Amino acid sequence: MSDRPLIGVSTYLEAGARWGVWELEAALLPAGYPRLVQRAGGLAAMLPPDAPEQAAATVARLDGLVIAGGPDVEPVRYSAEPHPRTGPPARARDAWELALIDAALSAGLPLLGICRGMQLLNVALGGTLVQHIEGHAEVVGVFGSHPVKPVPGTRYASIVPEETSVPTFHHQSVDRLGTGLIPSAYAEDGTVEAVELPSAEGWVLGVQWHPEMGEDVRVMRALVRAAS
Repeated sequence: MSDRPLIGVSTYLEAGARWGVWELEAALLPAGYPRLVQRAGGLAAMLPPDAPEQAAATVARLDGLVIAGGPDVEPVRYSAEPHPRTGPPARARDAWELALIDAALSAGLPLLGICRGMQLLNVALGGTLVQHIEGHAEVVGVFGSHPVKPVPGTRYASIVPEETSVPTFHHQSVDRLGTGLIPSAYAEDGTVEAVELPSAEGWVLGVQWHPEMGEDVRVMRALVRAAS
C-alpha cells in the first residue's frame, strides 16, 4: 500500500530499565509490537503514558490504535477488591489507556486491544475481570500456546475462520462483558479469548493472546486495512 497508515501503540512506563551503561526510567515496548505493525503494512508510533486530557488530540493524529499487553488493570477500575495474585497497579498507564480507548471509540478509530488491552477495553465499557485463572501462563517469563476457536459470524471469524494455536501469557480474563461487546473466540476451557463490537459500531477488536509473538499477521493486517 502506498500510504501506510499510522498505528499508535501504547507503551510501558518502567521506573528502571537497563541498557548499555544506563539504568533510567523508560517508556518501552517489546519490539514484537512495532515489527508486527510494520509486517502488516503500517507505520508504528509509540504512545507512552501522557495526561489523559491529551488522548483525544493524540487519537486525532492516528489512523489506528493498539492497546498493548502489560500489567494487571487495577481492580478499583471495575469496582473490585484486589485478589492476592493481582499485580501492583500501573495507575498512569491505566488512566492514559482508558482515555485513549474512550477517545478512539468516540472518534470511530480502528482499535485493537492485545491481552491487557482487551481486558482494559472490557473495563472501559463497564465490564469486569476474573483476577486469576490457571493454565494460561505456565512458566514465568515464557510464552506458552493453546488453541482458540472463533465464533462463527463474528469479525474475528471473518479474519481467522479456523481454530488456531496462539501465543499466550496471562493470568486474568474477561468476566462480565462490557456494554455492547460480544465474544468472538474461546479457549478450550471456555475462557473468552476475543471480544468485539458489532461492525456497525466501527472496527473494534480485542484478543487475549499475543499476536506480536507469533507469525500470523492476519489480525494486525485487518486493523491496518481498516485504518487505511
